[in-house]
Amino acid sequence: MDKIPWNILIIGSLTLGLAPFVPEPHLLEKLRMLFQGNLIRPIDIFDLIMHGTLPLLLLLKIIIPSKADESIDKD
Repeated sequence: MDKIPWNILIIGSLTLGLAPFVPEPHLLEKLRMLFQGNLIRPIDIFDLIMHGTLPLLLLLKIIIPSKADESIDKD
Protein backbone atom coordinates (compact mmCIF):
# COMPACT_ATOMS: atom_id res chain seq x y z
CA MET A 1 0.00 0.00 0.00
CA ASP A 2 2.93 2.35 0.63
CA LYS A 3 3.98 2.22 -3.03
CA ILE A 4 0.63 3.43 -4.36
CA PRO A 5 0.58 7.26 -4.40
CA TRP A 6 -2.29 9.08 -2.72
CA ASN A 7 -3.02 11.24 -5.78
CA ILE A 8 -3.54 8.19 -8.02
CA LEU A 9 -5.97 6.64 -5.55
CA ILE A 10 -7.92 9.84 -4.98
CA ILE A 11 -8.23 10.79 -8.65
CA GLY A 12 -8.95 7.20 -9.68
CA SER A 13 -11.58 6.81 -6.98
CA LEU A 14 -13.33 10.00 -8.00
CA THR A 15 -13.29 9.25 -11.73
CA LEU A 16 -13.63 5.48 -12.07
CA GLY A 17 -15.43 4.98 -8.78
CA LEU A 18 -18.14 7.48 -9.64
CA ALA A 19 -18.37 6.90 -13.42
CA PRO A 20 -20.78 7.36 -15.13
CA PHE A 21 -21.91 10.42 -13.22
CA VAL A 22 -25.40 10.54 -14.77
CA PRO A 23 -27.94 9.06 -14.08
CA GLU A 24 -26.27 7.04 -11.29
CA PRO A 25 -22.71 5.84 -10.65
CA HIS A 26 -22.20 2.15 -11.49
CA LEU A 27 -20.62 1.50 -8.10
CA LEU A 28 -23.74 2.62 -6.23
CA GLU A 29 -25.97 0.68 -8.62
CA LYS A 30 -23.92 -2.51 -8.26
CA LEU A 31 -23.71 -2.21 -4.47
CA ARG A 32 -27.49 -1.84 -4.31
CA MET A 33 -27.84 -4.92 -6.53
CA LEU A 34 -25.43 -6.82 -4.24
CA PHE A 35 -27.42 -5.98 -1.09
CA GLN A 36 -30.71 -6.85 -2.81
CA GLY A 37 -29.33 -10.19 -4.02
CA ASN A 38 -29.62 -9.27 -7.71
CA LEU A 39 -25.91 -9.26 -8.55
CA ILE A 40 -25.79 -12.50 -10.54
CA ARG A 41 -24.67 -11.65 -14.08
CA PRO A 42 -20.91 -11.88 -14.72
CA ILE A 43 -20.85 -8.42 -16.34
CA ASP A 44 -22.38 -6.90 -13.20
CA ILE A 45 -19.83 -8.64 -10.97
CA PHE A 46 -17.03 -7.40 -13.24
CA ASP A 47 -18.46 -3.85 -13.09
CA LEU A 48 -18.53 -3.98 -9.28
CA ILE A 49 -14.90 -5.12 -9.16
CA MET A 50 -13.75 -2.59 -11.78
CA HIS A 51 -15.52 0.41 -10.27
CA GLY A 52 -14.88 -0.59 -6.65
CA THR A 53 -11.19 -1.51 -6.66
CA LEU A 54 -9.70 1.98 -6.39
CA PRO A 55 -12.15 3.23 -3.73
CA LEU A 56 -11.46 0.05 -1.74
CA LEU A 57 -7.69 0.55 -2.02
CA LEU A 58 -8.11 4.18 -0.93
CA LEU A 59 -10.13 3.10 2.08
CA LEU A 60 -7.52 0.48 3.01
CA LYS A 61 -4.72 3.04 2.66
CA ILE A 62 -6.59 5.36 5.03
CA ILE A 63 -7.31 2.63 7.60
CA ILE A 64 -4.06 0.64 7.58
CA PRO A 65 -1.06 2.60 8.86
CA SER A 66 1.94 2.78 6.56
CA LYS A 67 5.22 1.10 7.44
CA ALA A 68 6.96 4.48 7.42
CA ASP A 69 4.58 5.73 10.12
CA GLU A 70 5.19 2.61 12.22
CA SER A 71 8.97 3.03 12.07
CA ILE A 72 8.67 6.66 13.22
CA ASP A 73 6.51 5.62 16.19
CA LYS A 74 9.12 3.07 17.35
CA ASP A 75 11.88 5.70 17.70
